[in-house]
Amino acid sequence: MAHRRSLFTAFTRQASTFLLKNPTPSSLPSLSVSSHFPNPSSSLPIFTKPLSSFAQWSHLRFFSSDKQSDHHSNEIVEDHGSDDDEVEDEDDDEEEDYESKEGYDDDDENENVSVASRKKVYTKEEKEAEAEAIGYKVVGPLQKDDRVFKPYEPVFAVVQIGSHQFKVSNRDSIFTERLKFCEVNDKLILNKVLLVGSDSQTIVGRPTVPYATVHAVVEEHALNAKLIVFKKKRRKNYRRTNGHRQELTKLRITDIQGIEKPQNVLPEKPPKAAAKKEKEKVAVTA
Repeated sequence: MAHRRSLFTAFTRQASTFLLKNPTPSSLPSLSVSSHFPNPSSSLPIFTKPLSSFAQWSHLRFFSSDKQSDHHSNEIVEDHGSDDDEVEDEDDDEEEDYESKEGYDDDDENENVSVASRKKVYTKEEKEAEAEAIGYKVVGPLQKDDRVFKPYEPVFAVVQIGSHQFKVSNRDSIFTERLKFCEVNDKLILNKVLLVGSDSQTIVGRPTVPYATVHAVVEEHALNAKLIVFKKKRRKNYRRTNGHRQELTKLRITDIQGIEKPQNVLPEKPPKAAAKKEKEKVAVTA
């Protein structure tokens, strides 16, 4: 209501100032046909009806007595002034949207490129440092002339690879978590030896045994058996089932160094041929 009253007072003020500035209807010049037709001899009637002062104002809608129409007219006047600004704003928004779409396309292309090159490129020193932190060192690929596989020796060792410990001996095979920077048929040296033992002695490290190493060969990279991960929240209708297969690396132990190895002395076997001949002679004499 207060807004309507303020509009009504403003309208009345404008109307009053307009009427004061314009002449009264009595002082308006009368329109005659002579002013329109140059022939003076014509005795046509003269239109002496004066024009109203409101007839000079082309926009009659501004002088409506309805409050709602007055309010609507004021809004129209304001809107006409702001149409050009809105058009310019819309054009600017369209340009910004187009530029932003182009920017999004560029971002998508950059993301595709970054995904392809997201893998970190390691230098030789970084590879060696990370492998040493895990507990191994890559020597190189296995050659045909290398005779790494030796006969069994009564020596065992406890090695640590990552966060796991394994008790190994010659010709054993173990499965560890996937080892980086090594391929199949690569020779490895396991540095973290916690314990070395044989039939005659045992050496315990603090925490590792110095100068003790375990040699191995990478046989394959495989996947472990599938594990089912099931999650449930009772009374919430929440159930999720997922599977997981852990990546593994199979190692074949070829040698254990850092301890005196006892010699493999094979027990002497009795000659079988002499025993058979004696049995035959006894049978003949009988």
